[in-house]
Amino acid sequence: MDTGPINPRATPAGAAPLPPPVVVQLVSTGDHPCPYLPGRIATNRAFLAERIHPEIYHAFMDAGFRRSGKFVYQPACSGCRACVPIRVPVATFTPSKSQRRCARRNADLTVDVAPAEATDEKFDLYRRYTNDRHRGEEPDRASFETFLYDSPVDSLEFTYRDRGGRLLGVGICDVSARSLSSVYFYFDPADERRGLGTFGVIEEIGFARRVGIPHYYLGYWVEGCGSMRYKAEFRPFELLQPDGSWKPGKTLQAPGSSGT
Repeated sequence: MDTGPINPRATPAGAAPLPPPVVVQLVSTGDHPCPYLPGRIATNRAFLAERIHPEIYHAFMDAGFRRSGKFVYQPACSGCRACVPIRVPVATFTPSKSQRRCARRNADLTVDVAPAEATDEKFDLYRRYTNDRHRGEEPDRASFETFLYDSPVDSLEFTYRDRGGRLLGVGICDVSARSLSSVYFYFDPADERRGLGTFGVIEEIGFARRVGIPHYYLGYWVEGCGSMRYKAEFRPFELLQPDGSWKPGKTLQAPGSSGT
């Protein structure tokens, strides 16, 4: 098996998106500014789903789809395939030194796993997180629930509390027998020094390992997008190829570098 670097630049820019695993009517979302790469124009093809069997949704992820609420989408940008799905084989995941330090820093927290459920406490945390990350945005309760809790698949929620019971972070994941997929993580900006986002990934991978789920999905990795670089820090990782196969990689090319 090839274990050398995988260079997403090798993905043909004009390659067609992978087909959905079952027959479904896809519609184009139309052109809009790319949320990952400045100056680019993006488009998705998508469908709305009331309910998807977990194993069918897993197959959609293996075709490059993700979901936001009940909106299941796949990037279909003209001349660009920069959005590359990335996953971690949980049996061989090895935390780095900095990740181990992060785990020790948060060893005082209590982590509970349960079906995802919206509450006033969680909405208050989400509002503070959103205000800190996206200044000027004021989320409402309805959009919060639609975005994170109105799920067409089986979803779990990881909650992180300090010794006093204060809610510090919430992670939402979609689950099937073959995958645990990170949907979103939000946390108290007052506790940013803890590195709760990193700790959340470590905990979610650990949960997948304990219950025998083989892969942890992190969504898309986009070369040149700084906010996505953390995903390649959880190693080893695999990248979805244009032919629908997953290939391992040890490193990702820095922006502007040439791959081999």
